[in-house]
Amino acid sequence: MKIENAVLNDVPELCGLLTILFTQEEEFRPDFQKQAAGLNKIILTPEAGCILKASADGKIIGMVNLLFTISTYTGGRVAILEDMVVLPEYRGGGTGAKMLQAAKDKAAQEGCTRITLLTDGSNTGAQKFYKKHSFEKSDMVAMRYDAEAH
Repeated sequence: MKIENAVLNDVPELCGLLTILFTQEEEFRPDFQKQAAGLNKIILTPEAGCILKASADGKIIGMVNLLFTISTYTGGRVAILEDMVVLPEYRGGGTGAKMLQAAKDKAAQEGCTRITLLTDGSNTGAQKFYKKHSFEKSDMVAMRYDAEAH
Protein backbone atom coordinates (compact mmCIF):
# COMPACT_ATOMS: atom_id res chain seq x y z
CA MET A 1 0.00 0.00 0.00
CA LYS A 2 1.18 3.51 -0.84
CA ILE A 3 0.00 6.78 0.74
CA GLU A 4 0.60 10.02 -1.15
CA ASN A 5 -1.02 13.31 -2.12
CA ALA A 6 -3.96 12.98 -4.49
CA VAL A 7 -3.82 14.63 -7.92
CA LEU A 8 -6.55 15.92 -10.21
CA ASN A 9 -6.77 12.63 -12.15
CA ASP A 10 -7.76 10.91 -8.87
CA VAL A 11 -10.92 12.98 -8.39
CA PRO A 12 -13.41 10.50 -9.95
CA GLU A 13 -12.18 7.65 -7.73
CA LEU A 14 -12.14 9.94 -4.69
CA CYS A 15 -15.75 10.91 -5.42
CA GLY A 16 -16.59 7.21 -5.33
CA LEU A 17 -15.09 6.98 -1.85
CA LEU A 18 -17.02 10.06 -0.75
CA THR A 19 -20.23 8.45 -2.01
CA ILE A 20 -19.56 5.51 0.32
CA LEU A 21 -18.82 7.87 3.22
CA PHE A 22 -21.75 10.21 2.68
CA THR A 23 -24.14 7.28 2.34
CA GLN A 24 -23.07 6.20 5.86
CA GLU A 25 -23.39 9.67 7.43
CA GLU A 26 -26.78 10.90 8.56
CA GLU A 27 -26.32 14.59 7.66
CA PHE A 28 -24.87 14.31 4.15
CA ARG A 29 -25.97 13.14 0.72
CA PRO A 30 -23.57 12.40 -2.14
CA ASP A 31 -23.42 14.95 -4.97
CA PHE A 32 -20.69 14.06 -7.48
CA GLN A 33 -20.43 17.58 -8.95
CA LYS A 34 -20.12 19.29 -5.56
CA GLN A 35 -17.66 16.72 -4.25
CA ALA A 36 -15.54 16.96 -7.44
CA ALA A 37 -15.52 20.76 -7.20
CA GLY A 38 -14.40 20.65 -3.57
CA LEU A 39 -11.70 18.07 -4.21
CA ASN A 40 -10.38 20.06 -7.17
CA LYS A 41 -10.17 23.23 -5.06
CA ILE A 42 -8.24 21.48 -2.29
CA ILE A 43 -5.83 19.77 -4.69
CA LEU A 44 -5.20 23.05 -6.55
CA THR A 45 -4.75 25.09 -3.33
CA PRO A 46 -2.09 23.29 -1.25
CA GLU A 47 -1.84 26.14 1.26
CA ALA A 48 -5.50 25.46 2.14
CA GLY A 49 -5.13 21.70 2.60
CA CYS A 50 -4.42 18.36 1.01
CA ILE A 51 -6.04 15.08 0.13
CA LEU A 52 -4.04 11.98 1.01
CA LYS A 53 -4.88 8.80 -0.88
CA ALA A 54 -4.03 5.19 -0.09
CA SER A 55 -3.48 2.98 -3.14
CA ALA A 56 -3.18 -0.79 -3.50
CA ASP A 57 -3.94 -3.33 -6.18
CA GLY A 58 -3.95 -0.61 -8.85
CA LYS A 59 -6.74 1.46 -7.28
CA ILE A 60 -7.41 4.05 -4.59
CA ILE A 61 -8.59 2.22 -1.47
CA GLY A 62 -8.81 5.12 0.98
CA MET A 63 -8.57 8.85 1.46
CA VAL A 64 -8.37 11.52 4.13
CA ASN A 65 -8.71 15.28 3.78
CA LEU A 66 -6.75 17.86 5.83
CA LEU A 67 -7.72 21.53 5.81
CA PHE A 68 -5.39 24.12 7.34
CA THR A 69 -6.42 27.19 9.31
CA ILE A 70 -5.18 29.47 12.10
CA SER A 71 -6.29 29.12 15.72
CA THR A 72 -6.25 32.10 18.04
CA TYR A 73 -6.26 29.64 20.95
CA THR A 74 -3.02 27.93 19.91
CA GLY A 75 -1.59 31.04 18.29
CA GLY A 76 -0.70 29.06 15.21
CA ARG A 77 -1.69 26.71 12.47
CA VAL A 78 -4.12 23.83 13.07
CA ALA A 79 -5.76 21.23 10.84
CA ILE A 80 -9.29 19.99 10.36
CA LEU A 81 -9.47 16.33 9.37
CA GLU A 82 -12.39 15.34 7.15
CA ASP A 83 -13.50 12.62 4.76
CA MET A 84 -11.59 9.68 6.24
CA VAL A 85 -12.81 6.62 4.37
CA VAL A 86 -11.48 3.20 3.37
CA LEU A 87 -13.12 0.84 0.89
CA PRO A 88 -15.15 -1.72 2.88
CA GLU A 89 -13.15 -4.70 1.59
CA TYR A 90 -9.89 -3.11 2.86
CA ARG A 91 -11.11 -2.22 6.37
CA GLY A 92 -9.59 -3.95 9.36
CA GLY A 93 -6.19 -4.41 7.75
CA GLY A 94 -4.44 -1.30 9.04
CA THR A 95 -5.12 1.02 6.09
CA GLY A 96 -7.04 3.51 8.24
CA ALA A 97 -4.35 3.57 10.92
CA LYS A 98 -1.63 4.17 8.34
CA MET A 99 -3.64 6.94 6.65
CA LEU A 100 -4.33 8.60 9.99
CA GLN A 101 -0.63 8.51 10.88
CA ALA A 102 0.21 9.97 7.46
CA ALA A 103 -2.32 12.75 8.13
CA LYS A 104 -0.75 13.45 11.54
CA ASP A 105 2.70 13.55 9.93
CA LYS A 106 1.51 15.89 7.16
CA ALA A 107 -0.16 18.22 9.70
CA ALA A 108 3.08 18.34 11.70
CA GLN A 109 5.07 19.08 8.50
CA GLU A 110 2.70 21.98 7.87
CA GLY A 111 3.31 23.38 11.36
CA CYS A 112 -0.07 22.35 12.76
CA THR A 113 -0.18 21.81 16.51
CA ARG A 114 -3.71 20.39 16.68
CA ILE A 115 -6.05 18.31 14.51
CA THR A 116 -9.81 18.52 14.97
CA LEU A 117 -12.37 16.19 13.43
CA LEU A 118 -16.08 15.42 13.59
CA THR A 119 -17.80 12.04 13.49
CA ASP A 120 -21.46 11.11 13.48
CA GLY A 121 -22.71 10.79 17.05
CA SER A 122 -23.96 7.30 16.23
CA ASN A 123 -20.69 6.14 14.63
CA THR A 124 -19.21 4.51 17.72
CA GLY A 125 -16.78 2.47 15.59
CA ALA A 126 -15.15 5.64 14.23
CA GLN A 127 -15.06 7.20 17.70
CA LYS A 128 -13.34 4.12 19.11
CA PHE A 129 -10.85 4.16 16.21
CA TYR A 130 -9.91 7.82 16.79
CA LYS A 131 -9.62 7.37 20.57
CA LYS A 132 -7.29 4.42 19.95
CA HIS A 133 -5.10 6.83 17.96
CA SER A 134 -4.86 9.50 20.70
CA PHE A 135 -7.82 11.70 19.74
CA GLU A 136 -9.89 12.88 22.70
CA LYS A 137 -13.58 13.66 22.82
CA SER A 138 -14.30 17.38 23.06
CA ASP A 139 -17.22 18.93 24.92
CA MET A 140 -17.57 21.45 22.10
CA VAL A 141 -20.83 21.15 20.14
CA ALA A 142 -20.73 21.38 16.36
CA MET A 143 -23.21 23.83 14.86
CA ARG A 144 -23.64 24.69 11.21
CA TYR A 145 -25.17 27.50 9.16
CA ASP A 146 -26.16 26.47 5.62
CA ALA A 147 -26.45 29.54 3.38
CA GLU A 148 -28.13 27.46 0.64
CA ALA A 149 -30.96 26.54 3.01
CA HIS A 150 -31.70 30.15 4.03
